[in-house]
Amino acid sequence: MNKDKRQRILEILRENNPHPETELNFSSPFELLVAVTLSAQATDVSVNKATNKLFPVANTPEAIYALGVDGLKTYIKTIGLYNNKAVNVIKACGILVEKYQGQVPEDREALESLPGVGRKTANVVLNTAFGWPTIAIDTHIFRVANRTKFAMGKNVDQVEQKMLKVVPSEFMVDVHHWFILHGRYTCLARKPRCGSCLIEDLCEFKEKVYPED
Repeated sequence: MNKDKRQRILEILRENNPHPETELNFSSPFELLVAVTLSAQATDVSVNKATNKLFPVANTPEAIYALGVDGLKTYIKTIGLYNNKAVNVIKACGILVEKYQGQVPEDREALESLPGVGRKTANVVLNTAFGWPTIAIDTHIFRVANRTKFAMGKNVDQVEQKMLKVVPSEFMVDVHHWFILHGRYTCLARKPRCGSCLIEDLCEFKEKVYPED
């Protein structure tokens, strides 16, 4: 895919959604960190259902740490892998209280040192809470980037590096939100909705799918 096509794709996505946001509910960097940690291999809808009950009760590292692992589990047991996630969140809360005065550090290395926080989670927090031009590659972005030929790669790291190279700076803060939403609602994994796709004529996917197919 050439530079002009990529530019136009991003312009169209921006025109359609000028101020994209995550679908995870949060009101602070810490709430976002917890929500993203819980969202691994789970839907944003399921995470929001849990955090809508958790955050009114405990939404600081101190408060969640005070719940303990078993206490936290009662709020997140409807989410996949909740046992491991509860352990990681409690450990992370302890570190945030002990090392960072209960604040989420605006620092990649510090974030990635927290239990349950990998590069993708750190990218989401840095981008969405702090406005960094980072791109968190999840399954949706990986699929859309490869399927459209916008930024091809065999793994998430390759796609991230390609995206960072080809996305103009004016789109960098918002691009991962656009691609996630596009993958979640239009460029579906099993059967993409090509007939209702805003960027269909620019997409280089050869096996486009239409309702009558």
